[in-house]
Amino acid sequence: MQYGEQAYLDLCHHVLQNGIKKSDRTNTGTLSSFGHQIRFDLSKGFPLLTTKRVPFRLIISELLWFIKGDTNIRYLLEHNNNIWNEWAFKNWIESKDYKGPDMTDFGNRSQQDEKFKQQYEEQMEIFKQRILDDLDFAKSYGDLGFVYGKQWRKWQTSQQGTIDQLKNVIQSIKTNPNSRRHIVSAWNPEDIPHMALPPCHTLFQFYVVDGKLSCQLYQRSADLFLGVPFNIASYALLTHIVANECGLEVGEFVHTFGDTHLYINHLDQIKIQLAREPRELPQLQISNTEKDIFEFDVDDFKLEGYHPHPAIKAPVAV
Repeated sequence: MQYGEQAYLDLCHHVLQNGIKKSDRTNTGTLSSFGHQIRFDLSKGFPLLTTKRVPFRLIISELLWFIKGDTNIRYLLEHNNNIWNEWAFKNWIESKDYKGPDMTDFGNRSQQDEKFKQQYEEQMEIFKQRILDDLDFAKSYGDLGFVYGKQWRKWQTSQQGTIDQLKNVIQSIKTNPNSRRHIVSAWNPEDIPHMALPPCHTLFQFYVVDGKLSCQLYQRSADLFLGVPFNIASYALLTHIVANECGLEVGEFVHTFGDTHLYINHLDQIKIQLAREPRELPQLQISNTEKDIFEFDVDDFKLEGYHPHPAIKAPVAV
């Protein structure tokens, strides 16, 4: 079994060559394959892909957003992170409060019609600024509800209570490291119909041996070109943060996939990436390591020695 970035590239090549054409929720179309696994030895370097530049600060701010239990994109926008804008924007343009031009089918039309694309971008900028400037507007249209942060930190029980899964699993690692129950689930069947986007990374489990913390993620749906590089880095970072909190070294990150796919409009981009040679992985530096896990800021994390190939742009399927 190959480790690291080459394992990711091999998986992309496999899906490109052997994936089955399937329709999907976004009407974009995919090449799809089911049931795969890749592994990363976190002691060998931080697994931020080098065959294309991946924006690390976006990964940090999104993960801290999850860890804090936040579900409103206002925090993300304050850190210049636009990853989740599309879903909140959709809520606004489909509401009775929206008075701008028709944005129906905005995800597809914005990629095809230049005039529509300009209108879309203008409305998005208006939306983002209102989220930042108007707290009431942010509460109405910036909150995505039952997404990762809520499930990790405030899982709603049938008894009308909440469970802080992340805090509980950290306490479990500290007090009973050999437990086989160090699990956090984002897949809450009761909440799925009310979610902006049902969780793609559905469940993760920690494992402690020889003073090292490992993490395995099960991802039900994996956008190989755009999403998975973020997921790899995000859960590697989470493993580092939890290991730091628990006084452990880092072990492996194991990434297990269900529906593993390349979108049809990402095929040219992945071919460019596959033609590149991986470079040496960077090293993660955490400052203020004495901080509680829930108090970290974006500036507490830095990478040394990250020298990737240039970024490769591709449209997001919404």
